[in-house]
Amino acid sequence: MIRFVGLLALSLVLVSFGTKHSAAEQAVTGLANHIRDIDTLEIDGIPIRLNGLDGPELSEPRGQEAKAWLIALLSDVELSCTLNGERTYDRYVGTCYLPDGRDLSAVIIQNGYGRDCRRYSGGKYAEFETALSRSLVSHGYCR
Repeated sequence: MIRFVGLLALSLVLVSFGTKHSAAEQAVTGLANHIRDIDTLEIDGIPIRLNGLDGPELSEPRGQEAKAWLIALLSDVELSCTLNGERTYDRYVGTCYLPDGRDLSAVIIQNGYGRDCRRYSGGKYAEFETALSRSLVSHGYCR
């Protein structure tokens, strides 16, 4: 039943985008009901890839730790996400904000669980990198 509701919600989002509206016009707000890894979460079954964030995969060093940290951070926290119109695999690409207005990707990087993915961020998050975040693997798609 939960899976059906999630698929229904995703279908409604896809229909609402239609051919005349881009995803850039869309905002998604709610609790992250599933964390896939440090750079992908779901709100009401809508998968969102955090734009400009390079984080460890679950199979890489600190990947599981990063996911657990994000789950704890977002417990009962309502996010506001803006989708930019792009898709990667099954995910919508966007930027999410915490209730206090902080950019979630910046917070992740400041806490050492991600890096700036300059290819997609334009260097937006470089100032938030720490020695710990720079110790993470940098993936080729970000160069």
